Amino acid sequence: MQTNFSAAQLADPHVAESEKILRKCVHCGFCTATCPTYVTLGNELDSPRGRIYLIKDMLEKGRPADKEIVTHIDRCLSCLACMTTCPSGVNYMHLVDHARAHIEQTYKRPLLERLTRAMLAFVLPYPGRFRAAVKLARLGRPLIGLFEKLPALKPVAAMLKLAPSSIPPASPLASPGVHAGQGTKRGRVAILTGCAQSVLDPAINEATVSLLTRLGVEVVVPEGEGCCGALVHHMGREDQALASARQNVDAWTRAIDQGGLDAIIITASGCGTTIKDYGFMLRLDPAYAEKAARVSALAKDITEYLAALDLPEPVRKPGTIVAYHSACSMQHGQKITRQPKELLTKAGFVVREPREGHLCCGSAGTYNILQPEISARLRDRKVKNIEATGAEIVATGNIGCITQIASAAKVPVVHTIKLLDWAYGGPRPEGVSEESLVAAE
Repeated sequence: MQTNFSAAQLADPHVAESEKILRKCVHCGFCTATCPTYVTLGNELDSPRGRIYLIKDMLEKGRPADKEIVTHIDRCLSCLACMTTCPSGVNYMHLVDHARAHIEQTYKRPLLERLTRAMLAFVLPYPGRFRAAVKLARLGRPLIGLFEKLPALKPVAAMLKLAPSSIPPASPLASPGVHAGQGTKRGRVAILTGCAQSVLDPAINEATVSLLTRLGVEVVVPEGEGCCGALVHHMGREDQALASARQNVDAWTRAIDQGGLDAIIITASGCGTTIKDYGFMLRLDPAYAEKAARVSALAKDITEYLAALDLPEPVRKPGTIVAYHSACSMQHGQKITRQPKELLTKAGFVVREPREGHLCCGSAGTYNILQPEISARLRDRKVKNIEATGAEIVATGNIGCITQIASAAKVPVVHTIKLLDWAYGGPRPEGVSEESLVAAE
């Protein structure tokens, strides 16, 4: 794609990076076939190619974002299916991230929209605040019908619908500490405790620590670690996102200095995609560039790490039919496609892949709150394809996908690590019935 940026514009390293990305696009349109919003809405401007044109025009002219640009950029899920499809290597992720930051800096949203986004940024990345908000959501449930009738309040209705009726107590494993491996030491890793996941389903990390320590891996929960920054990063709030990144880089660097790390284990693939990008996000910060690159290189999804270990034979082989939902951040963001399915198969599960597995379920961080109508259409499409597999359980590696799919699916939706932990001697995952695992014994 031909570009027309001035030398002065290209002096801005963010613009210079976006210009390089734009020049790689050859207008081929392959991305439209795999873009969830284009497939759903049929509007060229709701495809990656269409958004690229809008971003190019906005950045080249150095103008503030307008309502049309914001509408179509906001509809992007950042699922990154376009990057998997693109034959030219266009890094759409970095381009749309830059566009979102530009929108945040130059566009004034309507008041209620600003308040909603500010509330999400204030609450979701902080487990204590999020836990309190979930409890308060019970009071707002009777008002869901009213909120749904008012366009500006539909995101509030979506939040109330998604909020669980109850949440488990905080896990003691989320507190800083070291969990020693059993028997011969096979490694030392840090684990991301995270934000929303630690509130909604702390058993995910409990299963991870349980399995890793049984395998002889020492697990460190570092002091000072927090939200990965993905939620606010995708809302264009770069200062907040980079502050979270620096906080985590500092925490994990201390853990590296205090005993070394073989990996930084992440159990939410949305977080993994962002942490693996810390090196790029902090590339212009001389105090953090090198440390961030080291952290990104150590970041591993739990299935990615387990696949590199020599696992023993499982304690039990369930024989249960499992539909594996590959989260977009897993298959498109991190290019992890083979390992989760192979691990489940080795553990004795019968793995089936739903049709249209490349299409997003509609969760995408805060997307199912900010774009509830499109999100619901994608969710229903995903659930229909999952149920067509005849599976008794759905396995996936991202808390957002678990929450989204479980809101409509008739079968249990659990994190992949819970099934693996169960197969290798851990407890049966909560929500999975004895009947569905009858073949295990």
